[in-house]
Amino acid sequence: PRTRTAAHSPTPFCFPSPPFPSLLLASRPDAMALRTRSVPASRARTVAVSATASRPSWRHAAAAAAAAASLQLLGAPMASAEFRLPPIDSDPNRCERGYFGNTIGQANAVSDKLLDLRKCSYTGGNLRAKVLAGALMSDADFSKADMQEAVLTKAYAHDANLSGADLTNGVIDRVDFTGSKMIGTKFVNAIITGTTFEGVDLTDAVFEDAVIGKEDAKRLCNNPTLVGDARDQVGCRR
Repeated sequence: PRTRTAAHSPTPFCFPSPPFPSLLLASRPDAMALRTRSVPASRARTVAVSATASRPSWRHAAAAAAAAASLQLLGAPMASAEFRLPPIDSDPNRCERGYFGNTIGQANAVSDKLLDLRKCSYTGGNLRAKVLAGALMSDADFSKADMQEAVLTKAYAHDANLSGADLTNGVIDRVDFTGSKMIGTKFVNAIITGTTFEGVDLTDAVFEDAVIGKEDAKRLCNNPTLVGDARDQVGCRR
């Protein structure tokens, strides 16, 4: 504290510090001016505190604004999320990339470039052991393709055609196959977790020795096209 000489006393005194100097002095500019005045020591603390308390500090105002915003957010209806796909890649060679796949971040579907295979045709093609993580596969034709050991982590395959495709030993992790055709598709010894089969035609599909998540098995068993031996392979109750 700086030493000041009071007008009513010949002896110097030390201006007392407020209990929270950083908060008090930062909240009001005129609080700093109090330090330059000559006031009795008995009134110094009272004057400083009352001057600051006359208006709420910027910290108090910010807290009040945040609280008001929180109440508005709580009272407002939650907006429904809308999922939109980007436009189809204009790269004329985008379908060829399916034969090479991704090589970065297989588990999390992270890649240096979006693998856009929408509306591409791989009928009878060789996609063995290809990493199609994060690929956009909607409306693509993979019928009778060799996709053994392929990795389809987080692929988006709405309305795709995988009838007769061989996904033996494949990794089918968090894939959305909504509305796709999988007639006679082989999932032999494949790993199936967190995958959507809503509206999928699984007629004659094979799940022999497949490792299927509990919730995935429930969804598969609710599919009316899963019949015969396939239900036993998935583990559906009779």
